[in-house]
Amino acid sequence: MLIRFTLKNLFSFKEETEFNLLPGRVKRLNHHKYERNGVEILKLTALYGANGSGKSNLIRSISLLKMMLLNGVIPNSLSSQKFKLAKATLNEPTELAIEFFANNSIYYYSISINDGMILDEYFSSNGKTQEDELIFHRKFDGKKTTITFFKEFEEVTENQTLKKVIETDLLKPYQPLFTLLNSISNDAFIDIRVAYEWFNRGLTVIYPFTKPNSLAHQIDAKIGFKEFANELMCSFNTGIANLKVEVKSIEDFFGEDNQTDIDEIKSELKNNPEKIILRRIKTENEEIVIVNDDGKIIAKRLFFEHRGEKNENVEFKLNEESDGTRRLLEYLPAWNDLINFTPTFIIDEIERSIHPLIIKELIEKFSKDEATKGQLIFSTHESNLLDQEVFRTDEIWFTEKNTLGSTKLYSLSDFKEHNTIDIRKGYLNGRYGAIPFLGNLQDLNWNKYHADEE
Repeated sequence: MLIRFTLKNLFSFKEETEFNLLPGRVKRLNHHKYERNGVEILKLTALYGANGSGKSNLIRSISLLKMMLLNGVIPNSLSSQKFKLAKATLNEPTELAIEFFANNSIYYYSISINDGMILDEYFSSNGKTQEDELIFHRKFDGKKTTITFFKEFEEVTENQTLKKVIETDLLKPYQPLFTLLNSISNDAFIDIRVAYEWFNRGLTVIYPFTKPNSLAHQIDAKIGFKEFANELMCSFNTGIANLKVEVKSIEDFFGEDNQTDIDEIKSELKNNPEKIILRRIKTENEEIVIVNDDGKIIAKRLFFEHRGEKNENVEFKLNEESDGTRRLLEYLPAWNDLINFTPTFIIDEIERSIHPLIIKELIEKFSKDEATKGQLIFSTHESNLLDQEVFRTDEIWFTEKNTLGSTKLYSLSDFKEHNTIDIRKGYLNGRYGAIPFLGNLQDLNWNKYHADEE
């Protein structure tokens, strides 16, 4: 579960800005609060704001931190992604911090970066004792990097040798210590591996262009997922009557003319039986999933059955389905996991290509279901979702740029609205800000740019 995220001097965020999922004093929808180690965390949050106000930048920042920690490098482009509308910020570091819950502990990680170099990196945990416990603190003083580990680690003589090797030989100025420690086989770093796994599997960011990986394999192999997916897609009235997975041997799928590719894939999957290989048919924008199934290398492809005029099943390919249907298909793994497990999903522009009534029905069902386990955060322009029967006021956040072009972030709970207030109407009337400022658009004479001759 995500608890809070802070950032400074990145994209449109100049000042230190915090986004959190900590409940306020709102007394409604109490089942929206998950309790973890005595800390309450909200299960649902929506981000609103005008185009260009910073909603997507907040999501991009979380995703950027995730990828830095998983890949173990600071991207070269980071220096050019600082806040550009103030000269002073170009020489100041970018700062990111995240607090999250994983495997019965609360973790806090922060990093400060300038010119591709890590100036400060800090990681701590808060377990059953409810006290913050340092795991490591890495500092760069302009000349050298020093690391302080937790007390028990520092007290072991052999660990001092490992620490020195890390400081002087292994750790690079642009490399997160977090990622390096995850690769070292040492039981002292178990908390690193728990946190790394949360970033890898527990935190998922979905953009408008994101495609679900291995959907055909999930539908075919994941227990209960096909039934869930079929029922959900049929309830949307998209015309789909059944999701069908075609399974073939790799030889039957690729044909004899591609023996070199077949041999390479077989070798790779025999050496790594748990791996999933994806191949995309570019002409049809379809994904083929190749897996090792008890020694047999097979390919899986997803089809969609519709009812014909004589009630027969007619197969459709993915590229024959509408944009909205494809977008709903992309959400299937997310909804399944949100209901049954404890992930955090962050979705940018959740309503893209989907009818407003379908999106509201989905969010409302998730909101009112007291048995859900996961956490959903999304950005949207869909004002029909602004309903106090669906959201607590501390679950609605706004982004707005100030006169300097810097994004500020604030919650609807700051306005202390009564639970009978129509917050949708208030938002559209500009009561909470975070809406486009159109100026004198009606007075714009756009015909004056029309050429007299074609």
